[in-house]
Amino acid sequence: MCTDHITPSEPMADNREILVMEFDEPQPYRTLWELQHACFDAQVERKRSGLPSSAEYLLLLEHQPVLTLGKHGHAENLLLPSDMLAARGIECIRIERGGDITYHGPGQIVAYPIIDLERHHLGVKAYVDILEEAVIRTIAEYGVIGQRVEGASGVWIGKGTPDERKICALGVKCTRFITMHGLALNVSTDLSAFTLINPCGFTDRGVTSLHRECAAAGRELPSISEVRGKLKHHLLTLLHATAKDIPASSKLP
Repeated sequence: MCTDHITPSEPMADNREILVMEFDEPQPYRTLWELQHACFDAQVERKRSGLPSSAEYLLLLEHQPVLTLGKHGHAENLLLPSDMLAARGIECIRIERGGDITYHGPGQIVAYPIIDLERHHLGVKAYVDILEEAVIRTIAEYGVIGQRVEGASGVWIGKGTPDERKICALGVKCTRFITMHGLALNVSTDLSAFTLINPCGFTDRGVTSLHRECAAAGRELPSISEVRGKLKHHLLTLLHATAKDIPASSKLP
């Protein structure tokens, strides 16, 4: 992550345009990782060359089942031998984001903003706060109260109770204030997959999903596309940006 600090200021008067690409079917992790890097690397190279960054992107999708381990994550938090994991058709990939190990799969909305924080007058901490706040506002629309927990990134339910549980994981990479990776919000995720790991390195806290929380309260279960639309709205609002939707088949960058 970036270690430099930008003092947040008032947002610019004009809204920035972000290219938004949404995928309706679960995507292979490596394919989207490569797509992120293509967009991210191009913007970082422009800034290294003394040029301003150009386009900004927001990728919204679900992944096919996969485990990802952060740059400084601990391999011992993977609880199943690699051969048994492979037999289930699940790969564990070490990547360059912050955070420890997590699961991605169908029913989980992943958001990958690839933006220039300098353009948005944001430091990294303020950016992480925005990602968390977008999720908090999204799930609040379904009567679910999400909160931050000191020392643990992401969004949690039941803060300070014996049943404290995570509904959204978060991990980012930032170079020259260009971001990649992002957040993963459990909507209708198969939560049994998290038994393969110590989620985010925790052994004393559980995980949950929006569907589980809504069902426990006797509320209607929202569709993944509906929740994705609300998350998109809140992210763009908090970033003071407008969306330019582009087809998932578009060539980027």
